[in-house]
Amino acid sequence: MTRRVPVIGDGERRARLGRRQLLVPSARAARVEDVADAVVGLHASDPATVYVSACARLAGPSAGEVDRALYEDVSLVKLLSMRRTLFAVTEGFAPYVGSAAARAIAVKERATLLKHLRDHAEGWSEQRLAATEREVLAALALRGEATTKELGDDVPQLRESMLMSAGKAYEARQSIGSRLLRLLASDGHVRRCRPRGSWLSNSYPWALVPQWPEVPVREAKAEVVRRWLAAYGPATVEDVKWWTGWTLGDVRAALSDVGALGVELAGGAAGLVLPGDEAPVAEPEPWAALLPGLDPAVMGWRGRDWYLRPEDVPALFDRAGNAGPTVWWCGEVVGGWAQRADGEVVWRLFRDVGAEAGRAVAAEAERLAGWLGEVRVTPRFRTPLERELVAAR
Repeated sequence: MTRRVPVIGDGERRARLGRRQLLVPSARAARVEDVADAVVGLHASDPATVYVSACARLAGPSAGEVDRALYEDVSLVKLLSMRRTLFAVTEGFAPYVGSAAARAIAVKERATLLKHLRDHAEGWSEQRLAATEREVLAALALRGEATTKELGDDVPQLRESMLMSAGKAYEARQSIGSRLLRLLASDGHVRRCRPRGSWLSNSYPWALVPQWPEVPVREAKAEVVRRWLAAYGPATVEDVKWWTGWTLGDVRAALSDVGALGVELAGGAAGLVLPGDEAPVAEPEPWAALLPGLDPAVMGWRGRDWYLRPEDVPALFDRAGNAGPTVWWCGEVVGGWAQRADGEVVWRLFRDVGAEAGRAVAAEAERLAGWLGEVRVTPRFRTPLERELVAAR
């Protein structure tokens, strides 16, 4: 018998987004691990994003709750993985992400670093790089944790540098130590510890990581796609390929392995869901959210027209495609926000969304400012609207 292809419209997709990404107030979580699993992984390229994304989805927002998971229980780990982007994922999911994405990226990172060492530094070879890595791991085993600078006292090679783009106006020296520690992190040997300073600081020590169990690559890719479709489906093949950064062949194999089923999206586009996920979800209560730059909700799909108007993109994204802070109402991006130097959270709506929405957005701004306290958040990737809001008086 021919299967009837279900139709899942934009309204249904917005309802799923609110519920499954824990943005509806009644769906908020108690623990940050539940948040990370709900969105598959928290973007971590900007230190602030992990905290603000998580707290937008916690019933009791607290930077301390995120600190607990990252640095005390170490139940969240940061991996350079999908799309060569840093993600914070749960410890149980990390072996799958490692096999599906991080390990292949680490191979490329190693080849790139070795080429740069040969071209822009003296006396480096594959053998010397491997020997230096062993020395660093041994030093960390003795110290427990240490910054790159501190490790340079034990392993002097880390204090060497490479002159990049020599003779050009933009020539610069790169620290071999910082590149090598990032490589060891990509390989799953070390992790970032609690920053020296506030949770926004980029100055942090490193520590060794217990080795995860091996997961076959195909099995790992299927698990990543299964979790992603559960959180982001329905979605297109192009969405999955963009989010993972994999080849089309790997994406199609993973979709086949999880038994993804076809559905029809608005406008007749072909979408995919997990088996049993075709039925409508209940319409959630009205909800508003102030989400940070690079939040998983705004960066979750390649095709965004069902939650983000194309005419609003130039104000909310930088030229490299990085999203800035966004204001949401019932599953749509309706504006952007910023935090000024005095701590005030300000926002702008792109259109009239009604009095109820205005009150809800104001309440979320108050909630955000409340848990931020004295902390000031400036996105790593600044966007036109965010800059304009900060400067306006």
